[in-house]
Amino acid sequence: LATCGSTMEVGYDLASLKARRILLFVDPHVAKLPPFENVLCSIDQHVPKSYELDIYDQIRVEPDNESFQHAISYMTNQTAKHGPYDAIVALGGGSTIDTAKAANLYSCYPPNNFYDYVNPPLGKGLPVPGPLTPLIAIPTTAGTGSETTGVAIFDDTPTKSKTGIAHRRLKATLGIVDPDNIRSLTPSVAKYSGIDVLCHAMESYTAIPYNRRPSGKPPSPILRPAYQGSNPISDVWSIHALKECTEYLPRVVENLHSDEEARSKMCLAASSAGMGFGNAGVHLCHGMSYAVASQVKGDFWVDGYQRMDCGRDNEKDSGGKHGLVPHGLSVVINAPAVFRFTGTPMSVMNDAAMSPAEEYSMDRHVKCATILANARMKRRGSTAANRVISEKAMREKPGEALSNELLELMNDLNIPIGIRSLGYNENDIEELAKGTLPQHRVTKLSPRQPVGLEELKILFTE
Repeated sequence: LATCGSTMEVGYDLASLKARRILLFVDPHVAKLPPFENVLCSIDQHVPKSYELDIYDQIRVEPDNESFQHAISYMTNQTAKHGPYDAIVALGGGSTIDTAKAANLYSCYPPNNFYDYVNPPLGKGLPVPGPLTPLIAIPTTAGTGSETTGVAIFDDTPTKSKTGIAHRRLKATLGIVDPDNIRSLTPSVAKYSGIDVLCHAMESYTAIPYNRRPSGKPPSPILRPAYQGSNPISDVWSIHALKECTEYLPRVVENLHSDEEARSKMCLAASSAGMGFGNAGVHLCHGMSYAVASQVKGDFWVDGYQRMDCGRDNEKDSGGKHGLVPHGLSVVINAPAVFRFTGTPMSVMNDAAMSPAEEYSMDRHVKCATILANARMKRRGSTAANRVISEKAMREKPGEALSNELLELMNDLNIPIGIRSLGYNENDIEELAKGTLPQHRVTKLSPRQPVGLEELKILFTE
């Protein structure tokens, strides 16, 4: 469901589910904004008056293992005291929706150990045993697409890396995508959540094809990975999202509050990209981002993101502060280097003929570069200094072409280039690369292999 004002329909949807006992997860900042009041009003209007509503607002921006477990404990304890919930509502960005997914899973099917459901190699990656409590996801950013995906991502503080839980049963029962809900975003939040959409689209489109996935066909359907590699269905969603994002992201950053068309297009682009990468997966941009975000330097912060104490004891003890590299920024900061790498086939480096698989990958890099170049022309106008290089030139160096076009867009959006701008230096490269190595579920989807420690160190250095 995607239309302005659609948040007011959530009460009707809960009534259709015959929900009487409801748990609402909400970002503490969003709890002060109109979308929260709209949800409460709709529930009160449509759900029979005997309903019970619990509210969990202790969401951590960029959740970690501790914040997930805090939310899980809350839902588990409330269920033990008062009985199971009939429905869950998650109102917020990806952090809120992912937290709700995790709490839903662990309270329905408590494991022996927190890491039992967590992706390997950090966890066992056990499949979700059965259906979960119905979840209605209402995003308040146009970025993660979490309302469409079966993944929940968190920082693993013991290993200084980012990981997650992935299974199709984690997907929301319903996503309500309301462009009015992003009206109150700051330009920074709109920019970095939107650039995440762009990377979702490009990574899923350029990922290794589903029929060349290293793991091959799983022995059982329940073991089929959430990320399967690029495929004809995900391609439709990813290309649509890429075209919309390259055109409307600059507009939404420049004029978020009054440009309803741009807000609507970006909200749909986020969900479209979510359906694309939710099936195909992402690769190195996201794999590397997890280390960048989880190893944030000190109290690094980006203007436009609100600092807040979410209320938990461990946050209060540290003054309620933690550093933050916004997810979209952590993803795009290395993207030019990644696409230069993935768009330069090994055969070319070895003066050999390209294989069919490499030609397939190069075609996809050229298509992405062309979409970005055409959007740049439309954005800046046709001048001698602003032109699109020929397709022949792009095909000679697909990685360079895509990397350069991405850098042009980052420049137009005033996005910093390189991890040095986030406070990292040469001494951090080794740990960043090591923090990326556990991300097997995404690094193995890179169209260029191998991607080991040395390759990652070079990419972080670039």
